[in-house]
Amino acid sequence: MLKQRIITALILLPIALCGFFLLEGSGFALFIGVVVSLGAWEWARLAGFTAQLPRVVYAAGVALLLFLMYILPYVAPWVLGAAVLWWALATFLVLTYPRTSGHWSSVACKLVIGLLILLPAWQGLVYIKHMALGNWLIMAVMVLVWGADIGAYFSGRAFGKRKLAPAVSPGKSWEGVYGGLALTLVITAVVGLVRDWSVKQMLLALVGTAVVVLISVVGDLTESMFKRQAGIKDSSNLLPGHGGVLDRIDSLTAAIPVFAVLLWMAAS
Repeated sequence: MLKQRIITALILLPIALCGFFLLEGSGFALFIGVVVSLGAWEWARLAGFTAQLPRVVYAAGVALLLFLMYILPYVAPWVLGAAVLWWALATFLVLTYPRTSGHWSSVACKLVIGLLILLPAWQGLVYIKHMALGNWLIMAVMVLVWGADIGAYFSGRAFGKRKLAPAVSPGKSWEGVYGGLALTLVITAVVGLVRDWSVKQMLLALVGTAVVVLISVVGDLTESMFKRQAGIKDSSNLLPGHGGVLDRIDSLTAAIPVFAVLLWMAAS
């Protein structure tokens, strides 16, 4: 398993880095669109489709919506706004699972939720890419999510006692969340000192970091909740040793649109 994980990572990492940071415009949108469409194919399984045809049809439908969003850029604020509302609701659903699962257990409802998760992630990345420091900002949100994961892993193993959401993901603890949050706040503070941010800029950046990191945890738990409901361990086996695409981007699907909205608010 470890050998598979290493080989897969060595193959995917340069592809991902080139796609994120070297592609521009329609090439970048297409690259992210392929990733999101694969995620949609996996999500259809979480929604209850086991046969390939309906899963492919759902993925194709998501790809079509992405194309429409690309040629109709004025819908971006609505897509990102819907994401903020969804992730606020998702926080409640995760904290109250399984008591409230009956409200979203139908196939139709889960398919719509898939759109609320996947489409804004694509839209957020496309929006950020077009900003003046687009590549650096994309790297920033990834570092925040990765830093939160690393901090949570080590602090959770060392100090984890209080379960975060035992009905959803028994292995996660509040101590892990605190550790991940602490590490990302330190990273943000160091960047701010290096870039000589003002006190106001530093405070806003630290608050924004906390929001993005906490919502990334909700993204991770949300996919875990739907996998638990579906009775499956991984979203697919597309990435040997790593599970599926959704298993790798679950935190980012929540963090990216919220990060994009925070950037838009800061620029306005």
